Amino acid sequence: MTLAAELALARVDVAIVERRVNQDIEGSRAGGLHSRTIELFDQRGVADRFLSQGKVMQVAGFAMVPLDISDFPTRHNYGLALFQDRIERILAAWIEELGVPIYRAREVTGFAQDDTGVDVDLSDAPSLRAQYLVGCDGGRSLIRKKAGIDFPGSDPSTSYLIAEVEMTGEPSFGIRRDDKGIHGISRLEDGKRVRVVSTEQHVRQGDAPTLDDLRAALIAVYGTDYGVRDVTWLSRFTDMARQAASYRERRVLLAGDAAHVHSPAGGQGLNIGVHDAVNLGWKLAQVVSGTSPESLLDTYQAERHPIGARVLKDTLAQTALNRGDDRTTALRETLSELLQMDEPRKRYAARMSGLDIRYDLGAGHPLLGLRMPDLDVVTESGPRRVFTLLHDARPVLLHLGEPGALDIAPWAARVKRVDAQYAGAWELPLLGAVAAPTAVLIRPDGHVAWASGGTDEGLREALSAWFGPPAAA
Repeated sequence: MTLAAELALARVDVAIVERRVNQDIEGSRAGGLHSRTIELFDQRGVADRFLSQGKVMQVAGFAMVPLDISDFPTRHNYGLALFQDRIERILAAWIEELGVPIYRAREVTGFAQDDTGVDVDLSDAPSLRAQYLVGCDGGRSLIRKKAGIDFPGSDPSTSYLIAEVEMTGEPSFGIRRDDKGIHGISRLEDGKRVRVVSTEQHVRQGDAPTLDDLRAALIAVYGTDYGVRDVTWLSRFTDMARQAASYRERRVLLAGDAAHVHSPAGGQGLNIGVHDAVNLGWKLAQVVSGTSPESLLDTYQAERHPIGARVLKDTLAQTALNRGDDRTTALRETLSELLQMDEPRKRYAARMSGLDIRYDLGAGHPLLGLRMPDLDVVTESGPRRVFTLLHDARPVLLHLGEPGALDIAPWAARVKRVDAQYAGAWELPLLGAVAAPTAVLIRPDGHVAWASGGTDEGLREALSAWFGPPAAA
């Protein structure tokens, strides 16, 4: 849905094929948004929709060691506790406003691509013809398999049950560890049901566990099943870590769980999928519209694949640290002490919250490749936040020097120029203070494509690379 919104904002004709008949999902699923994800929605002017329905709190952590980001230089120096079912409803309402059609109760059964597009076969419906197909269809992605994209990685070493249930007995709330891993019981918002997460005694796969499986897991850990009943959601997940060898096969691309699966440790899954979508959306829109060559799509793989690999590595480490034997407990306690120190805390907090993401755009100003901070600038039309300049998902040249000093006339129809003033300090999470540039070229995803130290050196090259060749005079 995030990708569809990005494409719709760029006035690209987009549609979603969804196997569900409505927006209902089984269980509350993912638990919230990290800081950078909130920033991405703020860049589109919809962050308040999420913030109004969730609970602002510190959610970043590594191996369940809390990592406070309240001293980070960002407007959103916190996370948001908000379950996936509500996140999806907010997104669904947004894309409905943007006019995105959803073909519900239909599944993609296959596709065939040629040099000009993709024919997408649907269950119980005529096929669709599109210029590009993006598989956002989860870890078992049919689109990834049909495209012949390898999915290498590691098999599961442990499996977990997650459930939302009622209990007749009074459960032991909180987190518990043993030699198998981590277990927890917490009360849900309605005050009646509880959420159970329990590591199974033996590794099992398949997402159709039974009530007897849940009872056995509870008894093994707590000595009782607490009279568990009235299951509204029961599922199994593992620490399997796999990543698509390529995020693109000609006109077929992958995003989210279709591109990478891993343990939910650290709450990265939903967030990294949103980040994939925002990185891909504007690039795909420019290729479809003919603004940029198809080679721009290669930068999606180049930028997002390393981020996905890092998340897989982090979740594997956290799964190992969450085991409860004496040696692992000692290691986790040692790590916890290290993460209380300022520099390690900042490094891992920025990593887990997504605020340290830097795409490799070569040498240049320290801002290059990083997220643009949401500065309070003064424009000709009055005070503005930088993020408000990105609401329509267009690139922005923010010029903070002498008016008229930079000429971008050949790109004026594609890049919004904003002359502004800013006198404050430039400070970024983890990096700290940086030299103030006189101009910044901001991509639609909020990352800096070029920054000036006082001249226009490299500006035309950056404009051409990211937003297509100059228009003819």
